[in-house]
Formats: sequence, structure tokens, C-alpha cells
Amino acid sequence: MTEFSPTPSQTASQTASQTPGQTEADPRWQSVLSRDKSADGQFVYAVKSTGIYCRPSCPSRHAKPQNVGFFDTPAEAGAAGFRPCLRCHPNGQSPAGANAALVAEACRLIEASDKLPKLEELARKIGMSPFHFHRQFRKITGLTPRQWAVTHRTRKLRAELADPTESVTGAIYGAGYNANSRFYENSYEVLGMTPTTYRNGGKDAEIRFAVGATSLGAILVAQSDRGICAITLGDDPDRLVRDLQDRFPRAVLIGGDADYETLVAQVVGFVEAPGIGLTLPLDIRGTAFQERVWQALRQIPPGQTATYTDIARLIGEPKAVRAVAQACGANKLAVAIPCHRVVRHDGTLAGYRWGVERKRALLEREARPLPR
Repeated sequence: MTEFSPTPSQTASQTASQTPGQTEADPRWQSVLSRDKSADGQFVYAVKSTGIYCRPSCPSRHAKPQNVGFFDTPAEAGAAGFRPCLRCHPNGQSPAGANAALVAEACRLIEASDKLPKLEELARKIGMSPFHFHRQFRKITGLTPRQWAVTHRTRKLRAELADPTESVTGAIYGAGYNANSRFYENSYEVLGMTPTTYRNGGKDAEIRFAVGATSLGAILVAQSDRGICAITLGDDPDRLVRDLQDRFPRAVLIGGDADYETLVAQVVGFVEAPGIGLTLPLDIRGTAFQERVWQALRQIPPGQTATYTDIARLIGEPKAVRAVAQACGANKLAVAIPCHRVVRHDGTLAGYRWGVERKRALLEREARPLPR
């Protein structure tokens, strides 16, 4: 059995001769096999048969374990006589780190621009092809460059509107919109209301609502002029109405008429039989991250579940598991945005805004086949 043989200049603290079994038992070997990018910078591994040392995430073909040893730093591997890999560049910034730095620069360029920059222009400025730039930008930020620009502009507009010394027109131009007409065409998509109404805290915005009954308790359904903006469940109908008032303190709340009761009946029917689907328009209001999570939740079919980790991976943010859980908790559209279909990694039920027992009941009825 061949052992890994470091040069005499290598100290015991750097690495030791290892048999294949020792290498495979070392947790660092698993990082190498999985090409774990998070392990980059913590150690390097050297390959005796090639005389080269690499990052843990190096995409090169894996060496045999009997030829592999580990060093704490690139300098130690170099002192032992190994050369740096020309593919993963273990002495410098990792490819992932370099891409992240370029994307960060692109974000700064977007935020400093008075207008939405074109994809080709951004890619050229940071030295990438448009295709590669678009892919890396979305992989790192979870958004396309255009979505990032729109989100930044919306955030800037809200800040401008919050300034009482600034006119609405000045706020629109200050946020980078070069024409009032262009902005007003999309003001509801940007703010959920006109800019004047937004500045006034939603004052005079009309929201229709009604309270109904389901087998899971009381249900409140509220609708703005854009679509259903709230579906809440509970044991106390009056509490549901008070919660709606707290959420829209300056809006005009209008009790639903007979036509609106028909809409509420559709939502109640969906709660009782989720498999029938719900096709009503939704007024989804949240941050860009929340809306990405909520969109991912709507992709989970009735009768199936996903973990918070699954959702984080689906939106391209594998490390944002806690933020995904917070977005689920912020959901105001029960059943329409099915956060009840998200479970813990072991399959047990996590918390639910409207009670774990309601969550269990919803999942149980979704698992039943539709009656023929």
C-alpha cells in the first residue's frame, strides 16, 4: 500500500503521511469529493502523482486517496515542493469569489445609473459575455440584472416618497424614472397603489372584505382593486377583522356585497377541497425576496410537501434557509400561497401562522384523491 510521502521540509503540523484509509477518514477528504466551495481558504490538498496542490472545490478529476495529503495553507504546500493548480488558482481569489466581486461591481453600476442599463453594456463593463454574466448574476443574487435594477429603483422611490419636502413628481424623477407617464402606467405593479396614496399611507384605498366559515374555523377574505390581498384563518371572526384594520390602517374597508360573497365562497371551497385550484387574481405585496419565496411555494403541487432547504435551493439561495422560513411566516394569503406545504427536514410540521393543527388538516385533505 503506497503512502503519501511529503518532502523533508514539510512539518508534522502541515500534514502527515496517510494511508488511503486515513485520507478517507479525514473530514477534509469529503470536502474535496463534494468540491465544497465553503471549504476554500481553510486548507489545500496536494497530489503526489502530479506534484500539484488545489482548492477543495477544484473541478479537476479526483486523485486516488493514497496520493492525497492536506496542508493548512498554500504556502506550506509550496514549501513542500508542490505547484499551484492552474485550473483552480489556489493562491489567488477563487473563481466563485472573482465572479461574486464582478457581480457586486455590476450591482454598484446598476445603482449608480440614472436609467436601466442594458445587459450587454453591463457585461462589457465587467468583462464577461452577456450570457455568462446573466447566469452568474442570477446565481449569486437570485435576481436577473433587470429585476435587481427594478427592485433598487422601487426602494429608492419609496425612500423619496417618504420625504415630505419632495414633490411626488420630484420623487418619481429622483428615483430614475424619466417620464411621469411611463411610471404611472406601472405604478400599481411598483407600489400597489398610486404614489400619492402610498405617500398618504394607503389613505382612501378601498379594500373589500367578508368573513366566512370553514371546517377549519373562520376565514376572512379581503380584496383590493388588484386582487385578493388577504386570506386569514382563525377562531375569532372579530379578531380577523381587527388584524385587517391593523394591516391597512388608513384604507377604506368596505363590507362585501352579494357578488363579493360569491368570491368568498370560491375561497372557502378551495380550503375544503384544495385540489380544485384557485384561479382568482392575487395582490401579492412583499419584498423581492419574499415574493420569490412565495412564487416558489405556489409551485408545490397539492398533496406534496417541500422543506425550507428545498425552497432555498429552488430560488437559488441555498444558505438562506432561515430567511425562507421568515418569508413563509410573513405570508398573508393562507392556502393561496401554500406555506402549509413546507415542512422540516425530517418531515415533521414546523410552525404555521394560523396554527399547526390547521396545517396538519390542510395537508391531510390535500393528500386525499378528488371525488369522481
